[in-house]
Amino acid sequence: MKNALILSGGGARAAYQVGVLKAVAELLPAGAKNPFPVICGTSAGAINAVTLAAYDGSFAQAVESLESIWMDLSPEQVYRCGWGAMGSSVGRLMLSLVNRGVGVGKPIALLDNTPLRGLIKRSINFEKIDRAIARGDVDAVCVTATGYQSGRSMCFYQAKTGTEDWTRYRRSGRRTLLNADHLMASSAIPTMFPATRIEFEYFGDGAVRQLAPLSPALHLGADRLFIVGVSANRERPESLAGAKLTHSPSLAQIVGHLLNSAFIDSLESDIERLDRINKLVELLPKESLEEGSTLRYIDRQVISPSQELDMIAGQNTASLPPSVRFLLRATGGTESGAGSTAASYLLFARPFVESLIELGYRDAMWQRGDIAKFLGVGLPV
Repeated sequence: MKNALILSGGGARAAYQVGVLKAVAELLPAGAKNPFPVICGTSAGAINAVTLAAYDGSFAQAVESLESIWMDLSPEQVYRCGWGAMGSSVGRLMLSLVNRGVGVGKPIALLDNTPLRGLIKRSINFEKIDRAIARGDVDAVCVTATGYQSGRSMCFYQAKTGTEDWTRYRRSGRRTLLNADHLMASSAIPTMFPATRIEFEYFGDGAVRQLAPLSPALHLGADRLFIVGVSANRERPESLAGAKLTHSPSLAQIVGHLLNSAFIDSLESDIERLDRINKLVELLPKESLEEGSTLRYIDRQVISPSQELDMIAGQNTASLPPSVRFLLRATGGTESGAGSTAASYLLFARPFVESLIELGYRDAMWQRGDIAKFLGVGLPV
């Protein structure tokens, strides 16, 4: 049986994943290697995934290194956020209006994420991925991005020999040597960060049009899925009929819902689909599954926030640079609750990051029995 780690996207929300991984590392025996032969990431989750896959030491050391990167993070290390940089971005947007909406010189976006490329190159040695595969520490690592020309969800992967590319409706898998371009493309949040050119196409955030987020791990040979989400939606009641209506949706609230529809909803829908297929497999006679059927039971463990990350973001918007805070305030993005959803994707600041890491660690420890069983290890005494 082969475990896969699936790390979803969500900008700064991906700090939650670090807390979960920190708890997993504590549950493993001291010095244990990576327990996930297949590692898949999307958006900021892709950066986390590749950081883990490209680390030489134990799993605990890899997670510790990842945590130190996040704890030292600031918005300035991810995107240029001075007043001059914001003015330049707005200027390029205005100039694009007289150029058929196309960016002049480089792709248009509200923010310039050039600093992120430097951070990725300083933090990740991509050559170590092949070494990890050769040692047998990792079978495959993949990064998902979305092609703006083709509209296809593309899974770029490095894997051991024998793994084959795949093509399905609007989604494909392509073997390649991963580099900073793939991570920049996968984490390019629509409208916020610019698209990145890879070969003959521009790619953006992998969560956009990702119809089946769990699929790449299965194509890469996984039988069991460890999924870390970044939304509390799975635990939240659907009915909000009792909520007090104070005004029509703000621009930031609308943008927040659009971002959530890309980053969160498809993952949750795919988990529900997997659960339905598992129930079907359990009901089918064993003989029918042995006669060439592609259906199989996929064990899964899901860890997702027990608290609303939007609420935590709303309490930490003061940590944002003044220019970004001004932009969010003008659009209603500093209000607690749904209004701060957009802010939660950009809050690469220590107070927010630290809160999410602590929440992820606590949520995983609440499920330590299930996690230990999933990983096949005994609980630490």
